[in-house]
Amino acid sequence: MFEILTRRQALGAFAVAACVLTPVAVRAEDVVKIGVIVPMTGPSASTGREIEAAIKLFQAQKGDKAGGKKVEVIFKDDTGVADITKRLAQELVVNDHVAAIAGFGLTPLALAAAPIATQAKIPEIVMAAGTSIITEASPFIVRTSFTLAQDTVPLADWALNNGIKKVVTLVADYGPGIDAEKAFVEKIKAGGGQVLDSLRAPLKNPEFAPFLQKAKDLKPDALFLFVPSGQGAQLMKQVAEREFAKDNIKVIATGDVTDDEQLNGMGDSVLGMITSMMYSTAHNSPENKAFVAAFEKANPTMRPNFMALGGYDGMALFYAALEKTKGDTDGAKLVDAMKGMAWMSPRGPISIDPQTRDIVQNVYIRKVERRDGQLYNIEFETVPAVKDPVKAAKAGK
Repeated sequence: MFEILTRRQALGAFAVAACVLTPVAVRAEDVVKIGVIVPMTGPSASTGREIEAAIKLFQAQKGDKAGGKKVEVIFKDDTGVADITKRLAQELVVNDHVAAIAGFGLTPLALAAAPIATQAKIPEIVMAAGTSIITEASPFIVRTSFTLAQDTVPLADWALNNGIKKVVTLVADYGPGIDAEKAFVEKIKAGGGQVLDSLRAPLKNPEFAPFLQKAKDLKPDALFLFVPSGQGAQLMKQVAEREFAKDNIKVIATGDVTDDEQLNGMGDSVLGMITSMMYSTAHNSPENKAFVAAFEKANPTMRPNFMALGGYDGMALFYAALEKTKGDTDGAKLVDAMKGMAWMSPRGPISIDPQTRDIVQNVYIRKVERRDGQLYNIEFETVPAVKDPVKAAKAGK
């Protein structure tokens, strides 16, 4: 609660402040706050845990200062509910005076915060949500995660190049799922393939069995899947029960389905499964080996997944922008500083498209294999420097 001062008290306080700059005032001026809003409880809790762990690791490695300022991270749990996301964003801006908001585990959550970022004129760094339209919701949104279309089109290309002509798609019925379905279907059709059906499962409390049975009855060459991080284990259990391989039906998916964090619990039924994604824990680079070792040392019960990379690189982007502005926290200046930035991430080379404020990155085609007694998504093909196909199509590129 703020105390209401009398005019005499206020003038006295002002006089003291004018004569002596207290240590408290200096510290307040030198602190830059970033509010991270993620689901820490509820169905998408794993997303929040991964992002929180990655941000804490980043600060442990890089320190808590950038651009001459101390960076304070405030974590908030929105439980995956958009109305809560919006309220928390407002509170962070009004009460905590944050210089940026970040996180956003699902598309509706990122979109709920967009008007707040626009009104407050501060960056909104999307570390997880993957619908293409998100960055169009505010000129202050910058993304360090991925888009579903970005991950999906390379997989459709791989399918066409490997004799897959007849497909059925099954996706979660919300923004990213619809993006994935559209991108996959359009690419398959453009390559002369046939889409036998496009099925959508409800995002909340999904029951995949009837959709999977319908897909199997259609006898496609392949079934394409997308569900958000956290639902893959449930989906793959039901896929295994239907034994698609016995009918020579390949099951392929975006990497959300074989989420690195959950992969070991899925069992041998996922061995050999082909997926596409912008990151794998098994990515073979010095940067990633160091990242995984540090992450697992700091979090012994966890394995870093693609959500962790969104958080880790989101902090790298925020720090780099503060360095570039020399600590100036003006929102427009920070966003301008982020545009066009490029660096080597544990996932590989990445950059921020200066026109769309979306991430440009490699996409990897992977196969689930057992290595040293554990399951991993092993990359065997790289599609370099992929832009979001939806925005690229709009731009006529």
